[in-house]
Amino acid sequence: MDFTTVKKNMEERRFTVRVFATGQEAAAYLNKAIDGKTVGFGGSMTLDALGLYDSLGTHNRILWHWKQNAPTVRQDAMSCDIYLTSANALAETGELINIDGIGNRVAATLFGHEKVYFVVGRNKLAPTYDEALWRARNIAAPKNAQRLGKKTPCAVNGDRCYDCRSPERICRGLVTLWGPTTGMETEVLLVDEDLGL
Repeated sequence: MDFTTVKKNMEERRFTVRVFATGQEAAAYLNKAIDGKTVGFGGSMTLDALGLYDSLGTHNRILWHWKQNAPTVRQDAMSCDIYLTSANALAETGELINIDGIGNRVAATLFGHEKVYFVVGRNKLAPTYDEALWRARNIAAPKNAQRLGKKTPCAVNGDRCYDCRSPERICRGLVTLWGPTTGMETEVLLVDEDLGL
């Protein structure tokens, strides 16, 4: 895939952008770039598939609620040096979109860290902001609700968002980054592989 347009548009929005042919190349880059830090992870099938918890854990302190059962791990990850996550969608025009149920993942991409890294596979890319928003709501969210075993219309039918009012709804907050927030460096790793949901 040619990431030229999205890379250019994101750099104009002041994101740092790097392109990798494979997820393993992106993981190797992160292993060199992050050393001796406290690193928080947002819930991400992409990060899990790349084995970053184990590889970064050999030379960093890692905080990830998927892997650790400590009651404060989400909160502790909010004040770490580095935060890693992915995106539910990325518009070719440069906007990053994430939907969250608890809010820890989206909140951590907005404030409080030295640096945030997004690792984004080619399957998350959409031509426009509206199409990226559609992808986040109608592809990523239903698949995540199914993965989590939720009893929501999108999980049961697996086809689209129903904008439900279910108590098990995982779509409770939506964040669009039009650019890095002031004072927090944000780097996006574009990967020419399908990664995550």
